[in-house]
Amino acid sequence: MRCCFSPVLSALAALPAPHEVLRSGALLAPALLRAASRPSSGVPRHADAVSAVHLELVTLTEDRAVITWYTGVPGTDDGLGRMLPAATEGEVVYGTCPGRLNRVAGEDRPTAHHQVELTGLEPGQTYYYQARSRGVAARPTPLHLVRGNAVGTGPHGRGSRGGPYSFTTPQPPPGRHLLTIALCNDLHLGETTAGLVGGIPLMRGVSQEPGLAPYPEIMSRAMVAEARLRGADLLLAAGDISAGGAPRDLTEARRILDGFGTHDRDYFVVRGNHDRPGPGACRNDCRSCPADGEDSFREGFPGDGGPGYFTRDVGGLRIVGLDTYEKHGNGGDAGGLGAEQLSWFRSRLKEHKDQPTVVFGHHPLTVRGSVFPVTPGQRLNRAQARSILEAYAAAPGVFLHHAGHTHRNKRTVLQQAPHVVLQEVSAVKEYPGGFTLLRIHSGGFAVNFYKATHPAARAWGERSRWVAGGLWPHHALGRSVADRNGVTVRDLSGIRRVSR
Repeated sequence: MRCCFSPVLSALAALPAPHEVLRSGALLAPALLRAASRPSSGVPRHADAVSAVHLELVTLTEDRAVITWYTGVPGTDDGLGRMLPAATEGEVVYGTCPGRLNRVAGEDRPTAHHQVELTGLEPGQTYYYQARSRGVAARPTPLHLVRGNAVGTGPHGRGSRGGPYSFTTPQPPPGRHLLTIALCNDLHLGETTAGLVGGIPLMRGVSQEPGLAPYPEIMSRAMVAEARLRGADLLLAAGDISAGGAPRDLTEARRILDGFGTHDRDYFVVRGNHDRPGPGACRNDCRSCPADGEDSFREGFPGDGGPGYFTRDVGGLRIVGLDTYEKHGNGGDAGGLGAEQLSWFRSRLKEHKDQPTVVFGHHPLTVRGSVFPVTPGQRLNRAQARSILEAYAAAPGVFLHHAGHTHRNKRTVLQQAPHVVLQEVSAVKEYPGGFTLLRIHSGGFAVNFYKATHPAARAWGERSRWVAGGLWPHHALGRSVADRNGVTVRDLSGIRRVSR
């Protein structure tokens, strides 16, 4: 299986900065060695005891917050490093004073995979909270390797073992609500093991528990259903829809995404490196493959075998989809647009440079602040990324570039185009497992990440956090709440509300 991360040995050789190699190796090696040698635990000890861990403030909007944690049996190990699950009740106590947590939100049934949503919050207000199960306060997901904060927007309570922790709700985007778009990527239909990196024996992957449905299907179906329930009008899927471009996997992906609506009207899809057909399937220029089954992605999603890039207008909002792997390759090299596509893209931006525009494609333009070694295979070709940023600098209407591929939540703003938010969104198919809502108002926009809430999705999300020997949260969750939730003020009044 190809992975968005190149094999670590070749990655280390490609790194320009030796100190980064040493840093990444020092971080990865101990955890991988522990994961490789960890035995499976036997019968749970102290079955009535509970430990509450992995507390995360996942979603934060102007009026709600979504908080998750896990309860397990102390002293047990399922072979991955995770305590065996302990189903129990969960509640969040909260208030506007750390010494007076006088409001309570709870769950309607016992579970080991807790998810509590606080609603009716006041914009611009600081709240303090503590999550509890059987009276045991939940401890945060540690993000010390990236100096992160998984549980709040401030430092309150972080030195304790159970809070209370704090967050401040943002103000809503100004103006009236116009449109909500679900952003997702990396469904990987057909994959059976998460977190494999070819050629590295210590990088143990994580597979689904025996007898359960394939995790890419569970997570993708949950994403589609919940994006609709949370009010998404459109859905943009930014590549790696399949794990290897197999027709059966792309057919299943199409069936799942059709649950959201009609392709090319309600949802739009672009290709990732995993969606390329295997070696030898396309003999000449990739845009000239015959329509006889050799390029399943272009047949299944564009529908007519046409190019995998496009522009659409929805109520004055321009949506631009890019094929960032329009090339031959093994999937581990840098992403790339063909010369014709790049020229087409630059000319389209020039045509209506002030039109409100969202761009989405699989490979990010840049990768910053990663706990893993950063290699060319994790981003778009450098020269093309510079060309795209130059086009953005001359097109003030572009306000968001959505990318996947890195399997993490990360917000970046570059000085070359400070009016464009570069938003990486974590994978649908594994921890933290979900999607981002882009809520567009006439005076700005908000992005908010949501974990999938279906019980089977929650269970797989917790199991797959043990990718990379348990280091995966340091990479995938987002080092701060702001990497997965944020509000930007700007004039988007050129977009009109479209009834769907």
